[in-house]
Amino acid sequence: MEVILKQDVNGVGYKYDLITVKNGFGRNYLIPKGLAVLADKSEKKALAEIKKQQAFKEEKILKEVGSVAELLKGLELTIGTKAAATGKIFGSVNSIIIANAIKEAKNIEIDRKKIMLDDDHIKEIGEYTAVVKLHKGIQVQIILNIVAE
Repeated sequence: MEVILKQDVNGVGYKYDLITVKNGFGRNYLIPKGLAVLADKSEKKALAEIKKQQAFKEEKILKEVGSVAELLKGLELTIGTKAAATGKIFGSVNSIIIANAIKEAKNIEIDRKKIMLDDDHIKEIGEYTAVVKLHKGIQVQIILNIVAE
């Protein structure tokens, strides 16, 4: 039996996948729970249109993300913070501070949740790298120089 998944199902497939399952699994589990619909001629046609629209949206998003990635590529930020003579920072440098520094340097708004550090925050002066995950498979490394003010 062929069905079209309406949402992600662990171990079975992802949303809008056209899959073949055993009759009992489709009729007794997937369709009654609203996880899938029977793949008849009209549903397949609707699926083709949805995939076409998704491909167009994905292409547009990838183009925008690619331009942002080019701007961020090789970016080196210097972030000044109050620190002790031993190099320990009073407080910490986290993804919010890094996002604000990117906005000041390149005038690009980056969601703080997309900035990944080795730890959650930086507590000492030095050079670090952060990864900005812009989209599936597109990520850019930026260099952070944390200095005392």
